[in-house]
Amino acid sequence: MEAQNTKWPVEIVRSPKRKKTVSAELKNGTLVVRAPLRMSDRQLGPIIEKLQQRLQKKAQQSPQSDAALELLARQLNQTYFGNRLKWTSIRYVTNQNKRFGSCTPMLGTIRISHRLAAMPEWVLQYVVIHELAHLEEANHGPNFWALVNKFPLTERARGYLMAIGLEEDDNAYDFK
Repeated sequence: MEAQNTKWPVEIVRSPKRKKTVSAELKNGTLVVRAPLRMSDRQLGPIIEKLQQRLQKKAQQSPQSDAALELLARQLNQTYFGNRLKWTSIRYVTNQNKRFGSCTPMLGTIRISHRLAAMPEWVLQYVVIHELAHLEEANHGPNFWALVNKFPLTERARGYLMAIGLEEDDNAYDFK
């Protein structure tokens, strides 16, 4: 997965209520840019380019390979699960548009959405911990959440994912 060449499709939302500011968010793989109604495409072009570059930089700071993801999972397993979890594979996938990750406990396979590469590292860590916890607890019951909540940024990461509109409900983490 090459983050250096990532260009997200852009959706521009113009508003008469906006006077000067431009904001952007990555939503389901699309860069949604909110801009003043009167701002021209010519004025907006350089701003969008800077936003794309900023997102690419963030994406490059996250593990970009399955090997790096494996290393991260091992570190988190040691820190939060006492090294007791075993899995057969953990990898990035590009076919998860409504989920951030999934786990098949019986096979020991974990899949992490490539969309997480553009998010802060602590959000990726949370999703990996969430999926690792499914190796021990296959549901979203109290025992599962007790495992996940050992990560001190769980609430913050969940809030982040909700705020960007990707986590619609608890089913965003369902396993197969």
